[in-house]
Amino acid sequence: MLLKHKLASAVLFTLAIGAAHLADAQTTDTLRLNFQDAEKQFIQNNFALLAQKYNVEASKALVDQAKLWDNPDLTTDQNIYDGGSKKFFYHNEGEGMGQIFVQLSQVFRTAGKRGKQVQVAKDDAKVQQAEFNDLMRNLRYNLQLDFSQLATLIEQGKVYQNEISAATNLVNAIQKSYDVGNTSMKDLIRLKAMLFGLQNDMIENNKQINDLQTELKTLLQTSETTFVSPIVNPSPDKSSILNTQDLIAQAKINRADYLSNQYQLESATHNLSLQKAMAVPDITLGVAYDRNSSYAMNYYGLQIGMPLPFFNRNQGNIKSAKHNVMSQEATVKDSETRLKNDVVAAVNQYNLSKQLFSTQEQGFNQQYDKLFDNMLKSFKERQIGLVEFVDFFDTYKDTKLKMLQQQFTLQKSIADLNYATGTTVIKP
Repeated sequence: MLLKHKLASAVLFTLAIGAAHLADAQTTDTLRLNFQDAEKQFIQNNFALLAQKYNVEASKALVDQAKLWDNPDLTTDQNIYDGGSKKFFYHNEGEGMGQIFVQLSQVFRTAGKRGKQVQVAKDDAKVQQAEFNDLMRNLRYNLQLDFSQLATLIEQGKVYQNEISAATNLVNAIQKSYDVGNTSMKDLIRLKAMLFGLQNDMIENNKQINDLQTELKTLLQTSETTFVSPIVNPSPDKSSILNTQDLIAQAKINRADYLSNQYQLESATHNLSLQKAMAVPDITLGVAYDRNSSYAMNYYGLQIGMPLPFFNRNQGNIKSAKHNVMSQEATVKDSETRLKNDVVAAVNQYNLSKQLFSTQEQGFNQQYDKLFDNMLKSFKERQIGLVEFVDFFDTYKDTKLKMLQQQFTLQKSIADLNYATGTTVIKP
């Protein structure tokens, strides 16, 4: 009994320190904000979004690069030493001696290669933009879940704190009664065990709050000493009647992962066209001037060149591009199936969560809290027994926690619905 009493005292002491630290943080460096404000701060400050945004800009720069023409090629050949005259850089206009050769050539792309390369670059830029939007969608979903769960845990902490305060006062009173011989040791130990369990639950709840604080501060890029205090709407709009087919149509327009797969299919199709064009030889046109090594002095010539496609007709790249198109077609069909299933599941879950709430919820909360005070008073006045009181005490805690969990379930179903459609169908 002594060991248990010491352990309970130690836990209570730790809990008191943690509660004091939490209270100090909340009063000195607390960030209170609703989800809309959190979302704005997240979009402005999150480094992961900023990094992906740079990738988008980099891919757009490659579109400009693909539009550029190939540079002309300048070649020159001049004598630096004449073995006959034993002179360096020998050049005698009168005798026609000395050699100068200059050639200027330009490659001209055939079969619309440059336009096709530009199109592939544009497709890749669209894919990068879609990936940026998908990253934002996933991070926003995590933000909404963390935000709602943190609010729920803080409210759960209030339930635990209320019960711990009541149980502590009760244990102190029963301890005095036991000291004068009016209460049995069994009843005292039972109440202390109940208090010990509540303290453990409170500590575990605070650990979860601390973990979520770390995640939220990373998403929002706030100071490490800040305590984020979410303001959650306890009664989000539950009157909306959802049309599944309309939401599927919205998801096809807004879901960045689905759009990314479509853009990748377009890119694969355009790349196949490009690879076929690459089999067509490019033409090189040029002009040349030769002073003294041709059949005539001061020779001017026109040059036309092209590779002969005898062996390499880009067969491998064309075959690979065809298979990439077929692979991406299957990926698009799979993503469409998953999109539809995600939307249907999210709508069903939202409807189920909505049914858990009634218009009498607030009134029930107040009545239940009043009943808790009455039961506590009745036990102190010995109008009810210990077993009945402990059973009610546990039931009260479980019911309050379940009500809070139902609120979080509704918030999560809203987050799942917005995530599945890729847009804000219902404001959290």
